[in-house]
Amino acid sequence: MAKALDLCRSRGSAELGIQDGLLQYAIATDDPALATEIAGATYHHSQQIAEGHSYYGLWHLLTRVKWLYRTGQAEAGVAVAMDAIPRIERMADRNLLERMTLLAAEGLGRIGRASDGARLMAEAVVANPDPPLEMLAEASRVAGRLTAHDDATVAASHFDRAARILGGVGNLTARAEIERDAIETAERAAVAGVVATGSLHAGPVLVREDPPPRPVPTLRPPAAWLSERIAALIDLAAHPPLLAAETLSLIDDTHAAFHARIVETGPDGRHDVRAAVSAADAPAWHDDQPHTLSLAVGTHRDREVSITILPRPTPSARATILAIERLVHTALALARARHQEREQTALWPEPSLEQQLGLVCSSERMLELVKSVRRVAASNVTVLITGETGVGKELFARALHQASARSERVFLPFNCTTVPRDIIDSQLFGYRRGAFTGAHDDAPGLIRSAAGGTLFLDEIGEMSAEAQPKLLRFLETGEILPLGETRPVLVDVRVVAATNANLDQLVTDGRFREDLYYRLNVIPLHVPPLRERREEVPALVDYFLDKFSQELQKPLPRVAEETLEYLVLYRWPGNVRQLANEVRRMVALSEPGAVLMPEHLSAAIAASRRTVPPDQRVLEPTEMVMRLDQPMAAATEHLERALIQRALKLCDGKVDDASKMLGLSRKGLYLKRQRFGIE
Repeated sequence: MAKALDLCRSRGSAELGIQDGLLQYAIATDDPALATEIAGATYHHSQQIAEGHSYYGLWHLLTRVKWLYRTGQAEAGVAVAMDAIPRIERMADRNLLERMTLLAAEGLGRIGRASDGARLMAEAVVANPDPPLEMLAEASRVAGRLTAHDDATVAASHFDRAARILGGVGNLTARAEIERDAIETAERAAVAGVVATGSLHAGPVLVREDPPPRPVPTLRPPAAWLSERIAALIDLAAHPPLLAAETLSLIDDTHAAFHARIVETGPDGRHDVRAAVSAADAPAWHDDQPHTLSLAVGTHRDREVSITILPRPTPSARATILAIERLVHTALALARARHQEREQTALWPEPSLEQQLGLVCSSERMLELVKSVRRVAASNVTVLITGETGVGKELFARALHQASARSERVFLPFNCTTVPRDIIDSQLFGYRRGAFTGAHDDAPGLIRSAAGGTLFLDEIGEMSAEAQPKLLRFLETGEILPLGETRPVLVDVRVVAATNANLDQLVTDGRFREDLYYRLNVIPLHVPPLRERREEVPALVDYFLDKFSQELQKPLPRVAEETLEYLVLYRWPGNVRQLANEVRRMVALSEPGAVLMPEHLSAAIAASRRTVPPDQRVLEPTEMVMRLDQPMAAATEHLERALIQRALKLCDGKVDDASKMLGLSRKGLYLKRQRFGIE
């Protein structure tokens, strides 16, 4: 990492990422000297971040807050975390937001405001009802630190669960941090005189047949402890190994069983004991032990996971084990219901889901496109929408904005062809009063006007070469430099660009910057033309009929099946925009409540379906007739001869141009002309 740091560009995101990794390493290895050195090196980066909204910078603040906590600067860490939360909310990264909110909650507990920290932690957990496993572990860790102030038993349970989860997913570095927090919290609790009736271990992870004796506590577990254990079973039900570990820990803590062990059974029938607990007064374990119970908890990687239990022979112990079984079965049922709900949502989307985004879609390609829009809406990456004119690129840009966390802010469209090339710079980036002759007032520019929202740059391929470098710098750093200003200004704007031009060809021709193209094309979305999704024409016609009948205040007309056939089979060179204009024209010219017949169609569309006898059909210049009752060699010669003659005619006999048109080399065209006798 140190070598990589020497190679990267100064003050770039790569440098900050490497320094962040070094700081994490220093914290994990308890190297205060290195941590202080790296934290000092990233301080100026952090100062710039405090004024802006850098995505990588906000992620780095997580590590910086942890470093401040570890070095005893809890109040400074809380200040950094609380200041970052509103800016992360605008970035719409739910994972980062929950992590920072939990860190802020932890810091409030560190400075003696545990109640405020608990409220903040609850807000973070409630905002993400289906978090990933590592986020569950982080929430349990923070809960352990907060609850240690008044109940060390519950705190130990939280730490145990966090360690089990992180061990189950293989994050041993984070698990070591949990164990360090548990030890620190236990020492503080001992100093404060808070007695813990539980343990601060990492859960049952080691098979041990003869554990050391452990006295059975006489204290009854608090209600908060029980409710928290029940919630943990529900949260971990979708991951059988973690559910099994949590259940084993619960059985161990209730002391309702002599023995309990997690058993994984492979496809070959082999049984492996993954973890086990035994009471101090338990009899020796035998594989054919009578009166044992088996509790199935699910399948993980083709292996059946279950818990084998030898309960104590008392009514209360049997009742406790039975209650735990019911809890596990209920948690598994909830996990299955969640999984089925996700599958159902994927297979049968909610009615009018795309219409909520202002879209009318029914074809498979368009529905996949809508799913892509919803997936990328939550992030802040740049999106490039391509497609022919009239396919609805701006509609998809609006849908992207509406599905994002910026939906309540401004959506500002700008067509790069609507202003002269020499003033597009000031139009986008603004200027300061007196920057040039005629600049009588400050102008914020479109980018600053869209702050917090989405800027849609239509026809991006037409942007002038002079404005392209400034746009590239803004996309990379979030900074703009308006005319007349001496310092750059940070602006939080999501950019969505669109074009119907071939940007690859523009880059090849030198008319569009290659680096800007790659920066815009982070997530490409291509909207197919209407002729490639004809199955959507009936739905679009119904939508436009309803829209324009209301707009023109006419009773809703109907479309005859014959007319709809014309509309479906037409090629629609103007795509959805042309279809909308055609329906608007028909509604405007028709009688109220009329049935729209082919006679209502425009001449071009009506002529496209005209039936002509084959012997009367006039061939287009690009068409030819070929008989099928002839040898393939003769048919191929006929076709190739016609193609070569047409290419030479269109190119005025220029062999180089004709060979390029045909996709042949100059020598290949010469040989074919020689073979066919073409002068």
